[in-house]
Amino acid sequence: MIRVYSQLEWGREWLQQFEGRSPLFACVLGFTETGLIPGISAAGATPADREYTAIADAEFLYNGPQPAPQYPLPPLHAGASPVLISRAVVAAQKIPLYLFSAGLPHLPSVPCIDLGGTPARCLTQGKALDHATVQHLLQQGLIWGEKLAAQNPQGYLILGECVVGGTTTALSVLTALGWDAAGKVNSSHPTCNHDQKLAVVTAGLAQSGFLREAHRLDNSPDPLAVVAAVGDPMQVVVAGMAIAASRTCGVLLAGGTQMLAVYTLAEAISQTRTHPWNPQQVVVGTTRWVAEDPTGDTVKLAKLLNAPLMATQLNFANSRYAQLRAYEQGYVKEGVGAGGCAIAAHLYQQWNQVRLMQAIEALAERLECVQSE
Repeated sequence: MIRVYSQLEWGREWLQQFEGRSPLFACVLGFTETGLIPGISAAGATPADREYTAIADAEFLYNGPQPAPQYPLPPLHAGASPVLISRAVVAAQKIPLYLFSAGLPHLPSVPCIDLGGTPARCLTQGKALDHATVQHLLQQGLIWGEKLAAQNPQGYLILGECVVGGTTTALSVLTALGWDAAGKVNSSHPTCNHDQKLAVVTAGLAQSGFLREAHRLDNSPDPLAVVAAVGDPMQVVVAGMAIAASRTCGVLLAGGTQMLAVYTLAEAISQTRTHPWNPQQVVVGTTRWVAEDPTGDTVKLAKLLNAPLMATQLNFANSRYAQLRAYEQGYVKEGVGAGGCAIAAHLYQQWNQVRLMQAIEALAERLECVQSE
């Protein structure tokens, strides 16, 4: 139920080390105005919907289906929010859950630790975040990574995210750090909108000056300056958490190309600042729909970055719900730590395909019932 796609020995050793160990799930919510660009993301049918995606997902992750949610899950063109996967696992396996706000335009409706960040401006401006905010968020990530690891020293942390437009900021950060990531990232669309993403990223890098820097052979830009120019607030928080937690426990970066960018950012921060980490304790975990997306190239990107990538082999082809079967057509794919939670379900309590899909469909059925009341 889990396949390792890159850094095979590293990934398999990590799985062997943490098999049967208890996880702790921390989901970091963030926002970038990049997500409001028409067509940039399918995580919400309209830009207005996407403004509330993170807090709606957080509410569902925390509460499950409720008759009158303050923030209902946003309508999608097709598919269902990946939070159904995460919630099904967290609730059934009683995995401790922590929610963090790295910077949101609206207050969450459920208990959430406010890290004192701000939403990011659109990356096309080349000034997404204030540098002081990025430095503050890194420190918060380091503090909380250490705290969470201390609560689970024999296990591992699942570090997830919810940032609409986050694969575009992932592309911009990777490119500014000098990596050829164009055409390799994923999206929530069935066919990745690579041209649109690259145009947005190129505009932001040109504004910030990093477009010129990215083509230098001796390129080694300040990673915090990169995030401030073209990143989002989640990235530096999760990078800080991963760095600090890796010193004493395992870390599963739960996501696709967004978490590959976070992994690379953590590595760059560790190399340029006095924040040592233990990368052998860290892996990136996602879904099969991301790892095998024919319109992206996640595996090639992971190999390029020398990052260990693994994915749950969860399959919805035989689901009785059309919105889940839509994942097999390339819709949605990942988010809110869904892939990481599914990996944990296999690893922690040895759930197989049938058991995992039963839990997800039972949750979908409950949601359908409360929505029809």
